[in-house]
Amino acid sequence: MIVGLLVKMAMTAAVVIIVTLLVGRLGPRIGGIVAGTPIVLGPAFFFLVREQTDAFVAHAAVSTLHALASSLLFLMCFVAVAGRLDAIASVAAGVAMWLVAALVFVWMPAGLLPALVLYTAVFALALWLERRLRLQAERPDVHTSWHDLLARGITAGMLVGIATTIGAHYGPVVSGTLTGFPVGFVVISLTLHQRYGAPVARSTLVAAQRGMLSLVMFAAAITALTPVLGGRAAFLPALVASLLVSALLAGVAWYREVPG
Repeated sequence: MIVGLLVKMAMTAAVVIIVTLLVGRLGPRIGGIVAGTPIVLGPAFFFLVREQTDAFVAHAAVSTLHALASSLLFLMCFVAVAGRLDAIASVAAGVAMWLVAALVFVWMPAGLLPALVLYTAVFALALWLERRLRLQAERPDVHTSWHDLLARGITAGMLVGIATTIGAHYGPVVSGTLTGFPVGFVVISLTLHQRYGAPVARSTLVAAQRGMLSLVMFAAAITALTPVLGGRAAFLPALVASLLVSALLAGVAWYREVPG
């Protein structure tokens, strides 16, 4: 349990730091795609499939899909209000949106298909909002404060590690929902808004909306494959499928980001 907690903490801290640095060096589009990779979700389910039954894992993965739809609403809310509110208020509004959505979505019918239909509907709304806002991706001036960056990464790691570890003891719905809570996005949005300003933070989180398709692929594959192969055997193909989605999205983002 202690090892799992430490790994989850370390991986979350790493993704927050890496995304912040990539935004500064490569731009918001690449940083946003990286934010959506299963660097946090992967380790959480790696230990879950070893500690819980296959039925628990499959049920938790469906709850994670519901939580990811809520996380997408968090991103949308932050992007919509960050141009008018400060960093803390924008993140608070996004978290409030996540909580309301999570409480509603937990009553959704169980199963992979309803979860995917729900996410598709929310994603379509996110694309509509993106077109309406017409944000321009901006490259920030890089001013790296390693002490501040490390502190934020460690804070995010502690939060996600504790939440996912505790959730595993309260049933698959709680476990899956807490695993899908956007702790990484909360810290990333707060860090980018305060460090680089609202335009960069908003552009990065718009890109993260597409990057989250990798997480959806991972959770959906776990849900579909676990009853057939078992949780442990399902983990690797789910991870590979997720990383392939991330690679495709990163390739498209790189093509759009690099001049000429």
